[in-house]
Amino acid sequence: MDDATSTRPLGAQIAHMLAVHGVDTVFGIPGVHNIELYRGIEQAGLTHVLARHEQGAGFMADGYARATGNPGVAFVITGPGLTNIMTPLGQAYSDNVPVLVISSCLDETVMTKGQLHQMKDQRLAAETVCDWSEEARSPQAAYHLIDRTFREFFTGRMRPKHIQVPVPLLETPCPPPDLDEFPRGEARLLPDPMMVGVTVHQLKRARRPLLILGGGARGAFPLALDAPNHLNAFIDKVRPAVFTTYAGRGTVAPGYRLSFGSMLARPDSEQVIAEADFVLAVGTELSEVDLWRPRLGHTARLTRVDISDAALSAPVGAFWHIRADAHSFFEAMMAELGDAALSNDWTADEVSAARTRWRAQVDAERPGILPVCDALRAALPEDTLIYSDMTQFAYVAKEVWDLAAPGLWHHPFGFGTLGYALPAAIGGKVGAGDRPVVAIAGDYGFQYTLQELGTAAELGLSLPILVWDNAMLKEIEASMARAQIAPIAVQALNPDFGALAAAYGLDYACPGTLPELQSAVTAALDAPGPTLIRMTPALVG
Repeated sequence: MDDATSTRPLGAQIAHMLAVHGVDTVFGIPGVHNIELYRGIEQAGLTHVLARHEQGAGFMADGYARATGNPGVAFVITGPGLTNIMTPLGQAYSDNVPVLVISSCLDETVMTKGQLHQMKDQRLAAETVCDWSEEARSPQAAYHLIDRTFREFFTGRMRPKHIQVPVPLLETPCPPPDLDEFPRGEARLLPDPMMVGVTVHQLKRARRPLLILGGGARGAFPLALDAPNHLNAFIDKVRPAVFTTYAGRGTVAPGYRLSFGSMLARPDSEQVIAEADFVLAVGTELSEVDLWRPRLGHTARLTRVDISDAALSAPVGAFWHIRADAHSFFEAMMAELGDAALSNDWTADEVSAARTRWRAQVDAERPGILPVCDALRAALPEDTLIYSDMTQFAYVAKEVWDLAAPGLWHHPFGFGTLGYALPAAIGGKVGAGDRPVVAIAGDYGFQYTLQELGTAAELGLSLPILVWDNAMLKEIEASMARAQIAPIAVQALNPDFGALAAAYGLDYACPGTLPELQSAVTAALDAPGPTLIRMTPALVG
């Protein structure tokens, strides 16, 4: 029988449907309830990565999606498998990452009680951390939901989805989907021409225009290397002062002399922003975790550009709202600007002075980390993908570490979960192939998902895993001290990291100086397997 028309159990057909949509890798853990999802994996040409915990599988799918730009997919079982992966789903929702989780579910929970993995309402539970969560009650519904998932990933905010399929339905033989029912096409969200004209008019009048770029501005960068980059062309023509959010780092080249960098959350950046006479914010919610203060600080009119109505409706004091994707917006802006001559009063000296002042503030707030950041940045190739955890090291780096391009540094913003860096870096390395990938975690957060060292070792990944070991939850201790609370529960017994690495068959290094750290990282990038590198404050004396 022709493979394209073969009748198979629905679980196997789902694997083939995923392959049709470009999926090549699935992360997950098989169990008695979802084994039918595994029946078609090899025949469909998919690679499966076995995580040690469903939380790890979810973060791996997230890291893979961020590294490749393609959705990450994970398979989990009914009940605890789904609840374990809900934390990664919440992080993907917060950071707009395209992750699809497919789980099994029970077909009946009203009459029968005490079943294996039974929950009161697992679909509803998943919906609290997803864009949507739906149950497929027929093969056609399963095919439709998968197609809907991938269509929405490329036409709106790339937030996670959950599809659950009853165990008996996964086992049911059924024909493959009729692919003619699921045509593919390109979708772009074009800006209102009138609003483009209004924005250009404001720019022509402005003497101190300010551009704020968030993570959504990364969509302005073309996928094809020879395609025009309308954002860079816009900056070259308008010459605005620029801030980026943490998620927007790399959207402005490090050498741009009017870039304030990712220092938007510095308290006195509010005064700088107040000096602008027109503010344009693209692809950013200007949320609490972007600003860490109640207001942006602008006194001039603010125009916001975003693909999300929900983001545009946030109360941040915007005068104009433009619903459009960043690529289409900057393309339209360049066409409208034409040959217009623009000039402004921002100077490189005032920008440089502000950045120097803020860098000193960062160093004073968390002493001893900035020199380590500088040393690592000098040692790593420019195109390295970095996955960081909730750790003081990352809090410093996200303000002072300029990136050569967007999408190079991945951090659990917003939801702010611990345990992200290691499994996400594993997923990133699986997707990135030979490209360098690094994980950076704190000593406490690392222990949330350290079991995924087994996955990294099993796959033989050339992956430096950097652990910032300051022997405590230092950020929480500092917060308690500021609140005049006697520090409590901020110290925990750490493992012997060298013995831990040996237990998993990993290389290990504990450099004593910054040059030794640089050498250890360089060697780890070339190693045939993972390397655990312990960093301590003693690196800088």
